[in-house]
Amino acid sequence: MAHKKKYLTKTQLTKKLASIKALILDVDGVLTDDRLYVGPSGFELKNFHIGDGLAIVLAMKSGLEIIIMSNRHSPATTTRMKDLGVKHVIQERGDKARLVREYLSKNKLDINLNKTAFIGNDIMDVPLAKEVGIGICVNDAYPELKEVADFVTTNKGGYGAVREILEFYFKGRGEKTSDYLW
Repeated sequence: MAHKKKYLTKTQLTKKLASIKALILDVDGVLTDDRLYVGPSGFELKNFHIGDGLAIVLAMKSGLEIIIMSNRHSPATTTRMKDLGVKHVIQERGDKARLVREYLSKNKLDINLNKTAFIGNDIMDVPLAKEVGIGICVNDAYPELKEVADFVTTNKGGYGAVREILEFYFKGRGEKTSDYLW
């Protein structure tokens, strides 16, 4: 009989999230539903969850750094992150853990990876999920990532999974997302 991975409980996750300095987010399959619409000229569209976007803006207002880490450059991602006011956007191919470490160093962000959480969905997210303080995957993530994740969201990627985690973050701080609306 195979051993089933034991994940953090929601209470444990809430307590741990209260002390993070940054949340690192994959894009395709986390902020989107993992689908990409491409026209004949190469024009692309992505489906971003609006509630995730609101929660990201409110989390940044609370002082949480949001870092976007995608192995695929996308004008749609650039536009959406600019719209949300996300300053830290990495869109490069390569080892995500290495790319994030290099970005933090280059931009003189005093953030240690053990004080970060990461939400991913696919096999290329495994190394970063292992290196951060809290590795999280969306409900519909690939099995290899679920094997190393500390927590699996209830929601699928692109359907409010980021908002779900940010609600736990605020709760852990004794706050609500609505505390940062205005």
